[in-house]
Amino acid sequence: PRRGGQIKFFNNYIKSRRDNVFGSVKVLIYVFDIESMHLAAEPPKVSDMEYYRSCLEGLASHSEDAKVFVLIHKMDLVPEENRARIFEDRVKLVQRESGEYHRKNPVQCFATSIWDETLYKAWSTIVHTLIPNMAVLQKRVDSFCDICDADEVVLFERATFLMITKSTARDHHDVHRFEKISNIIKQFKLSCNKTTAVFEGMVIQNAQFTAFVDRFTSNTYIMVIVSDKATYPAATQLNIAAGRKVFEKLIQDGSE
Repeated sequence: PRRGGQIKFFNNYIKSRRDNVFGSVKVLIYVFDIESMHLAAEPPKVSDMEYYRSCLEGLASHSEDAKVFVLIHKMDLVPEENRARIFEDRVKLVQRESGEYHRKNPVQCFATSIWDETLYKAWSTIVHTLIPNMAVLQKRVDSFCDICDADEVVLFERATFLMITKSTARDHHDVHRFEKISNIIKQFKLSCNKTTAVFEGMVIQNAQFTAFVDRFTSNTYIMVIVSDKATYPAATQLNIAAGRKVFEKLIQDGSE
């Protein structure tokens, strides 16, 4: 629960500085605790839902085209057999309380927990929707996957290793592989930092496939998975090197 000082800070931040807080906003990400999604609270307290409505009012006045994402967090506290139903109920509640804003700009909700891959998936989906030229980028990634004769090509955001987009030519049984790969690479990068080494990339090879993880553009890493033994690793690395300038320009043009 919020203490008196926190309540005062929130009220000042959301109401008194409305122009600064909500001006030129492109995205609002609001996090609800599954156990505190109350519609109202006893004064002087303010419920999370009241703060949420206040945020939407600010957006409606100053940034009416902003995208809104809601994370319904700590879903691990809900018994597994009830999660789907309770999440659906909470989504309906959020959409109802979002009112006219939701009708103009649909609010997207995610069920999340720190104990599984849902949080990573939510953030990756949010990042994916924020890329302005995603359709063009996706087409180029599909083409690059075909050129490399790869099973899969994945673009990750450089700092967070959140997945931006992917192209899959061969089905995989593990739907959580991107989250797992991201965690492995981030842990490896931390190990490199401890030895003052800088992580640039790696090649992993076994009897089934060769995986290339390499720095790609200034803001991305690329992962290329190849299982065709007729494809030489050097050829894939040359393709990655050749694609850097093309994708760098594409991403920069989309952000302008």
